[in-house]
Amino acid sequence: MEPTESTENTGSTESTENAENSDSSENPEGTAGGGGRAGVLIAAVLLLACAGLVGYGLLDTEDEPKPSATPTAAVTYEVTGDGTAEISYLGPDEDGSATVVRDAELPWRHTVQVPLGETPTVAVVLGEEGGQAACTLAIRGQHVQRATAMGEFGRATCTGALPAAGD
Repeated sequence: MEPTESTENTGSTESTENAENSDSSENPEGTAGGGGRAGVLIAAVLLLACAGLVGYGLLDTEDEPKPSATPTAAVTYEVTGDGTAEISYLGPDEDGSATVVRDAELPWRHTVQVPLGETPTVAVVLGEEGGQAACTLAIRGQHVQRATAMGEFGRATCTGALPAAGD
């Protein structure tokens, strides 16, 4: 016969539960033997894999904005005078919509990139107080047009021509 081990039960199931709880407090990972090391190793590998994926995402340049496919030209709009005016101009939007600046303090100057083939335009409208203001338009640094607005609700418009793309 083989010898058998026996445990002595000294009374209640409470002592058995206390023994199980004391075992788990000695091994905080809740595993027996070297299982805690394997868990730490797996966690470290997963952490490194996640860090690599995050790093790849940060270094990936696929989503960076690409340069505009439409060539552009630098256009400078300028409005001189005193007081305020409403100014509208063709900005960098490729859809051709105008940008409006209400109650712009004069003098005012703004340079934008306008797609080739568009017609850069700046318009100034004086307010009820009237006065005098002049708009000017320069394409690639070359003066193109000048116009003057005078009096109550006076208006002036300056327009230039950009060559079509490929010209």
